Amino acid sequence: MKKYTFTEKKDTRSGFGDGLTELGRTNPNVVALCADLIGSLKMDQFIKENPERFFQIGIAEANMIGIAAGLTVGGKIPFTGTFANFSTGRVYDQIRQSVAYSGKNVKICASHAGVTLGEDGATHQILEDIGLMKMLPGMTVINPCDYNQTKAATIAIADFDGPVYLRFGRPKVPVFMPEDAKFEIGKGIQLTEGTDVTIVATGHLVWESLQAAEKLEAEGISVEVINIHTIKPLDEEIILKSVAKTGCIVTAEEHNKYGGLGESVARCLATNTPTPQEFVATNDTFGESGTPDQLMAKYGLDANAVVKAVKKVISRK
Repeated sequence: MKKYTFTEKKDTRSGFGDGLTELGRTNPNVVALCADLIGSLKMDQFIKENPERFFQIGIAEANMIGIAAGLTVGGKIPFTGTFANFSTGRVYDQIRQSVAYSGKNVKICASHAGVTLGEDGATHQILEDIGLMKMLPGMTVINPCDYNQTKAATIAIADFDGPVYLRFGRPKVPVFMPEDAKFEIGKGIQLTEGTDVTIVATGHLVWESLQAAEKLEAEGISVEVINIHTIKPLDEEIILKSVAKTGCIVTAEEHNKYGGLGESVARCLATNTPTPQEFVATNDTFGESGTPDQLMAKYGLDANAVVKAVKKVISRK
């Protein structure tokens, strides 16, 4: 099995910030809006280089979405920035009516998603946002796994015509994807080859799944790991091809098991080739205050949880 290593840890929100900065230098139509969280969204350099293309909206997230929708009418490509909780739940009606229903080319960029937000606690740790956004007709939903992939995704969505939800996080996590890897919206990436089980993971759970795969390989279990960075549209082809070989699947995500990647994969399997599946996700619960590592372990979102799910699903084959 191919082994993945890392030389540094970087936060995925910095990948967004650096991608946005690069877009500021290459695409004059890109503009940025923020709801009073410039530092948290790593927008500082973009603002320094393009002060006339930045709009500080303040703590008025619904207004930010409305302004962004209006900017698209003039040909601009607006990137909105705030925490995932405020990017979705707080402004859902505005997104539905002004962006999704109208098909506006707004890029909704959401940091601090999931329990790895950490010490800020349950009120800020949204675990429902993927479900909220994927249900909106025409909305593309992207959840990259590390700094390099988040930077590449940020750049890629500027050339994509239509509303996008881009989800990323707060903590520093391993950087393991190639810096020059092409980012293709809607195309999963097979990271390892295996014959006993398929693991389909997204976001921070991709690295955890790779660590789980190494542990399982040491026990003689052959694992195929697929990085699904685009949850909608889902790359059904890569999933169906893999389960045709392995006969079972585990989905892994930093999200509620209701409405997330796992349910999208389950629908794909049910309508094509029913397959035993286990879910690594939060179980209908809110989070709490703690360090990212503590919370990932407590809520069953780490490599050990993936290993447990794999052994369970294999027993159901």
